[in-house]
Amino acid sequence: MHQGHLQYLPIPWPVYALLFVALGILTVLIQIGLIRYVYSRLGISPGTAMFLLLASLLGSYINIPIAHFPDETVVVGQRVDFFGMEYILPTEVDWPGTIIAINLGGAVIPILLSLYLLGKNRIWLPAIAATAVVSAVCFMLAKPVQGAGITIPVFIPPIAACAISCVLAWSQAPAVAYVSGSLGTLIGADLMNLASIRGLGTPVASIGGAGTFDGIFVTGIFAVVLASIVGALSPGSAAQDTA
Repeated sequence: MHQGHLQYLPIPWPVYALLFVALGILTVLIQIGLIRYVYSRLGISPGTAMFLLLASLLGSYINIPIAHFPDETVVVGQRVDFFGMEYILPTEVDWPGTIIAINLGGAVIPILLSLYLLGKNRIWLPAIAATAVVSAVCFMLAKPVQGAGITIPVFIPPIAACAISCVLAWSQAPAVAYVSGSLGTLIGADLMNLASIRGLGTPVASIGGAGTFDGIFVTGIFAVVLASIVGALSPGSAAQDTA
């Protein structure tokens, strides 16, 4: 059993460090008041939001096993070089199966926060519609990668979520963007591609982990940026700024 493979960073160290830098910049912007309206429009306090974003980043290292594809014997092609000629011979190998896990930072925390935003902001209808659109986009663009799992371009989920949220619910666009970007990525990229996992040769398939975590985390940052734009352009924002 390969339980030792469960805990790992879902993205390379340089990208992980870059996300920390982005989180730091976001903190500075909040402290100097440049995005004053953001978190009231998201329905959570600045301190809570920053804690959840940091928890998502740190929690990305933790994968919680929820299922296991059974061991099996598979046939792979083994390359043999014989006097300068290369042959591919079928060889039976024992594959220990694949552990299906859920990532703490890339799935558990975003799901819980999404449910909270849905209930607090009463955005069920636009959020469900936007999530369906983002799920479809992610499913079409998700790519199974041998040995790695399901991957998707990092900026597709947040851009799609922000765009459809502005169309469906401008005044509630930040919350809808976070919910649809997070849940849409998990559904479209990970859950709808679980059937493809068995043939990818990866010991751990993490929902919200490698391949999709960065897109989900960036969605949270994009939702914050979108909130500042909505706050600046919405009627009455100037009055709120002087209050």
